[in-house]
Order: sequence, then C-alpha cells, then structure tokens
Amino acid sequence: MFGTLLRFYRERAGLSQEALGAKIGFSKSQVAMVERGERPPKGGFITGADAALGAQGALEAAGAKLRYSYLPAWTEEYTEHEAVAVALHNYENRVIPGILQTTGYAGHVFSCHCPPLDDEEIEGRVQTRLARHALLRRRPAPIVSFVLEQSVLTRPIGGEHVLKEQLHHLLDVAQLRHVDIQVMPPTRRTHAALNGPIFLLETPEHEQLAYVEGQDGGNFVSDQARRNHLFTRYSLLRAQAHTPEDSLKLIREIAEVL
Repeated sequence: MFGTLLRFYRERAGLSQEALGAKIGFSKSQVAMVERGERPPKGGFITGADAALGAQGALEAAGAKLRYSYLPAWTEEYTEHEAVAVALHNYENRVIPGILQTTGYAGHVFSCHCPPLDDEEIEGRVQTRLARHALLRRRPAPIVSFVLEQSVLTRPIGGEHVLKEQLHHLLDVAQLRHVDIQVMPPTRRTHAALNGPIFLLETPEHEQLAYVEGQDGGNFVSDQARRNHLFTRYSLLRAQAHTPEDSLKLIREIAEVL
C-alpha cells in the first residue's frame, strides 16, 4: 500500500522513477523496488519523497506505520499457519528445510539466489527464517516430522564447515521429543514423493492444510481429495525412509567425515 501511495504522488507530480530518484538521492531501481513493495524505504527516502512530491506529510504518516516483510509474497500465508500449527510435516529433496537451517547455511542459500540479492535483503531473509525456529520450542509443543533425501545432507552448501555445523544442529533438534527426522536412502529405486517437496500442516482447529512450492511461487491445495492424497503419500514416505534412530546415526556419520 505504501508503494501504491508513492506511485500515485509520483505520477501526480509528473515525475518518472528515475527523476524522483535523482531528486532524493536514490537510484531508479530503488524507487521501483519500493513502489513494488520489494524493499523498505530507508535512509531519508520517505522524508525526501514526501517533500519532492508535495505529499504534505501523507507519505510520512503512512511510513510511520510501515511494516516490511522479507518473505516472498507467496509464503506469507504459509508461515502464518506454520507459526500456530499443532502439527507440521515436511518432505524435502533440495535443501535443509528452512525451519531447521542455521544462520550460516541460510545465508549461503540466499546468497545463491538468482537474480542476486543485496546484503541487506539477504540479512533480512536470514533473520526472518531464523525467527521461524520458535515453533520448535513452543509450548504446547507441536508434533513435527521431516523426511529428507540423503543428498540434502551431503550437498556442501557454504562449504564443509557450514554443512557440518548444520548437521550438528539437526542432531540437536532431533533430541526434542516431539521432533522426528528421517532420511530417505538414495538406494531406493522409487518412493511416494518423487513429484517433489511436501508441506503439511494441522491448524489449532484441526484442519489439515497442504502446501506445494515451485521455482517461482507456491500455493495451498484447495481440493480435499488432493490434500488427502498428499497426507497419504507422506505416510507412505515415512514408512519407506530410514527409522528416526537409523537416520540420526547416518547424519552423525556424515558429519564425522566432514
């Protein structure tokens, strides 16, 4: 909404994004990102824009209540449900799940973003991701389980030191009585989730939610039959993976050789 208001006053003043940027000491791309809601206005941006556009304090008033999220728009609703979930289940075949990532690991994941993110954006996303860890220590404790492809545990994102720290963090989290971590052996010829990652939630009202995510977005599965199928697939997946005990032993062995 702030970006929409900024664009309204800019267009009313007959200025391009480049012209406004030149007046207040910011680049055209910075103005464009603020208008799209992709970055927060900082460093005198709001005060300068208000004066340059003759907004008579409207932008400053709006900016005073501005809250910025570093989450991609498509994950906002998911993380809101995740924070209060009574049960959370996740199959991942790409990277360590965000809710389990260490600071170093998360930083390197976001550093690989294409197109590249600036340092401020990376730091903001890392801190937002770390804040999600609160779910694991929440009381009353939710029921949480993960099934991870073994390749996720061996891909050296950030280098061996970062990966080793990440694996030790997994071992620590797995000591929580309400958390299970299982590893899918790479020797299995097939399993129930070859179509990709699965994110399953149960709300405090005991509604079951299923979320799917791709390269450029994600969405909740609205069809009840499809949700049921995903919960069934995940149940089969857990039966096909190593047991939690054998999985922790494997994670420990992988960490020891790094």
